[in-house]
Amino acid sequence: MNTIWHPDLSTATGPKYQLLLEALKRAISEGQLEQGEKLPPVRTLAWSLQVTPGTVARAYKILTDEGVLRAEVGRGTFVSDRIVPLTGPAEDPETLPWASEVNLLSPSLPDMGQGQLLRSALDAMLQEPIESLCNGYPNEQSDQPAREAVHQWLNHQDIGAFAPDDIVLTHGGQNAISLIFQTVLRGKEPVVFAEELSYAGFRHAARLSRAKIVSIASDDAGLRPDALHEAIHTYGGQLLCTSPEIHNPTVAQTTLERRRELAEIISRHKLHVIEDDCYRMGDNRLPGYRALIPECAWYISSFSKELTPSLRVGYAVAPKGWAADLRRTRQHSSFGLAVPVARLATHMLNDPSAREVARAVQMRVDDYVRRAVNILGGFDLSWRQGVPLIWLRLPRGWRASAFCRAAERRGVRVRSADDFALIDGKAPHAIRIAINGQISPAQFEQGLTELADLLSNPVDSIEV
Repeated sequence: MNTIWHPDLSTATGPKYQLLLEALKRAISEGQLEQGEKLPPVRTLAWSLQVTPGTVARAYKILTDEGVLRAEVGRGTFVSDRIVPLTGPAEDPETLPWASEVNLLSPSLPDMGQGQLLRSALDAMLQEPIESLCNGYPNEQSDQPAREAVHQWLNHQDIGAFAPDDIVLTHGGQNAISLIFQTVLRGKEPVVFAEELSYAGFRHAARLSRAKIVSIASDDAGLRPDALHEAIHTYGGQLLCTSPEIHNPTVAQTTLERRRELAEIISRHKLHVIEDDCYRMGDNRLPGYRALIPECAWYISSFSKELTPSLRVGYAVAPKGWAADLRRTRQHSSFGLAVPVARLATHMLNDPSAREVARAVQMRVDDYVRRAVNILGGFDLSWRQGVPLIWLRLPRGWRASAFCRAAERRGVRVRSADDFALIDGKAPHAIRIAINGQISPAQFEQGLTELADLLSNPVDSIEV
């Protein structure tokens, strides 16, 4: 049971976190709070004191660091069992991890050496003749070294045989999707297929291309072949968008048997298929569609989840015979990657330490995933190593939109399943939690502890 402890801070002056910190120390030294006693949850105490949860969290954090309190993941905060000094200056609140919200909307990579990798790439680029960097528009010759570097980077992925000339560099993965839509879609209202829950970028690309997007039902093995066959029969369709290796948002993986069934249907009906592999970290585990049906499968990815999203470097590996068409679309759209950006990417990918940095990023993300599972493992989760996402199906009593609003009030931001539903689709009561490696483990865990508290206490009122 939580202790019932409610200090009076109304008549005191000064920073609220400092007042609470001192009140806690007094209560412990005077025996009002005994060793081993559990303190009220952050949100509960904040509500009773009419202060922000961050104020309480700061006080708890400072006293935990001083040894006055101890925090147990998934259980709460307790008065320390050992005797500790109850005096000493408090930390500057601006230096504490609780100075900002816990943003888990989109994955953010931890810095595991990317900064130094970029500095080294900049140094190497500046050794090149300046004329090669600033004279002329980008073209096939200027991005040839980058395409060769990408080809070498992908040599461990099972996406079928391909050469550097099959690679088209793009301004990130989303740009690759839009360019492919523009390249392959024909007619006044082309039809595109996608999973019922899908990456929102598919919808945006369809809208820009004036295409109708139709959802395809899935089961535990992936897209249902009967649903795809029926949709083709009903709507025609020219393009299927899917993420078989790591589905966003559910982190599901399409089985090899199912991939083969779907590949046969795609090939027979002469569809194009975009395989979006932007959330993979490390090597893929099963053959991609481009390995199964190289004549009609487009493989796209970027370095946003492996190294850095800041350069906006993505790529598409085109089906045989289609790279020139995609390159022409890119030329008409933007001319391609700026020469200095392409050269930076080349030097980063060719750096002998680049793969080691990418592995370190993945290991740190895996550590955050383990922390999340330790705290939320009692709920209905889907997660995988090497994936910076967690899919959480909400317990009875919670709707996704209401849960996200409640979480945001506690300073934690997560994404509702509604954000991934197509126009004609239905969303389950679930949320996606993205790994944010740019916040401290303590802040990450506290944010998840807030979510666990919400999950254990569904709302009992009807919102109007």
